[in-house]
This record gives sequence, structure tokens and C-alpha cells, in this order.
Amino acid sequence: MIRSIKKKINHIIIALILIGILISILGVLIVWSDFMVRLVMGMFVVTIAYAFFYGAYKIWSLKKDVDKLLKF
Repeated sequence: MIRSIKKKINHIIIALILIGILISILGVLIVWSDFMVRLVMGMFVVTIAYAFFYGAYKIWSLKKDVDKLLKF
């Protein structure tokens, strides 16, 4: 049970790092043109929304595992 909790926490960390890299790349694209600014801002909003949904799912999954662990 502890192993699966550690695995899920590692997945959250990896997802947040990948999202951070994506946001950094999109930040570099902002300096090019007006269209790119709109595109990047749209992608930024979609990326943040994805991060919240993914985080909520992983926390819910972690909660289920903790409930199983505490029930014995």
C-alpha cells in the first residue's frame, strides 16, 4: 500500500515538472507575435486547467489508497 502511495506521489511530481516545462516553452513563444501571445495565453489556461484536474484525480486516488490502508 505504501509503495502505491509513493508511486502516485511520484506521478504527481513528474506531471507538475512536465507542465512546468511546457509553460516555460510557451513563455518563450510569447515574445514573437500578437497571434502567438493569444495562442500561448489560451494554451496556458488549458494547461492550468489540466493540472488542476490531474491533481484532483491523483489526490482522490491517493485518498482511496489511504482509506484502504487504514481499514486493514
